[in-house]
Amino acid sequence: MHGLPAQRGSGREFSAGDGGRYAGTYYCIFINRKFTLNICNGGIFIMKILIASDIHGSAEYAEQFLEAVRSEEPDKILLLGDLLYHGPRNALPEDYDTKRTMEILNGLKDRIIAVRGNCDAEVDQMVLDFPLMNTYEMIEADGLKMFATHGHVYSPGNPPPFVEFDVLLNGHTHISALDNMGDYYYINPGSVSIPKGGTTNSFIIYENREFSLRDLETCDEIDNIVL
Repeated sequence: MHGLPAQRGSGREFSAGDGGRYAGTYYCIFINRKFTLNICNGGIFIMKILIASDIHGSAEYAEQFLEAVRSEEPDKILLLGDLLYHGPRNALPEDYDTKRTMEILNGLKDRIIAVRGNCDAEVDQMVLDFPLMNTYEMIEADGLKMFATHGHVYSPGNPPPFVEFDVLLNGHTHISALDNMGDYYYINPGSVSIPKGGTTNSFIIYENREFSLRDLETCDEIDNIVL
């Protein structure tokens, strides 16, 4: 089997005193590149995931991304690649500072799930404190199977043929998307630092089968889709 060794997260108990968001006991488990959430004791846990991509070493937009994380307080952060290097096809992003960007991301390491982009290399993994080298991760939440990958290998033009999924999560194009493809949904958070195609700097919040596309600076909703 591919991927990281199995890692079992510790259970946490919550009561109704947590404002209604948490109840019962849950376990977060990574097994063979599959992230899933198990509900115990009949409790309910709503997983909130912040999805972002293509930071490309911009410290200015990495700082805005950090403010979005603080504002939204997600349980997990899914990064879809191209984190530090700007890439030969892109102009230098605002405040290009890979060291500061690295420090910001490493400060969030306990919540990050990341996949490798076409601009990510082994040297990036040497300075990042979370795994980055997998081409894809499978994430299951709320009955949805999500195939998370950068998009330069598996995309709507070349969907993965070896696994069943409900949602294909890509970055790479720097163009946000919330599209029904018929057999699956194509979700792209756009780019944190170098948006293209007339889109804005953006990220996505996933919660309770809803993907909400947000403006990076204001966190205001741009669009959404509920599956």
